[in-house]
Amino acid sequence: MTGPGDNPARPAPGVRLCALAEIADPGGKGFRFRVESRIFAGFIVRKGELLTGYVDSCPHAGWPLATFDDRYLTRDGRHILCTGHGALFTLDGRGATHPCLGLSLTPWPIAVREGEVFTA
Repeated sequence: MTGPGDNPARPAPGVRLCALAEIADPGGKGFRFRVESRIFAGFIVRKGELLTGYVDSCPHAGWPLATFDDRYLTRDGRHILCTGHGALFTLDGRGATHPCLGLSLTPWPIAVREGEVFTA
């Protein structure tokens, strides 16, 4: 059995993702990496000082959360939205509504250094 850490397209720690200023506050930004036929999708959400990375995969259905690039948060910026079925997640990745209640998004460790965002 393989897990999300087994994906060869997942970037190694220390890879620069973007400048912090490129992520809206509140807002989100998605990232895609490809190695041969494998793809890794991740995203970052930002609200004030909170900056968190997740694997871009609904824990209920396995599809990407955002239908449109970088549209991960609800309009009020209080929740992460799975546009596939409307499930909401708290900003710390916990499922807040069905069918994802009790499920969690998979963390994608990130770090901010000198105004730049990196994989951790």
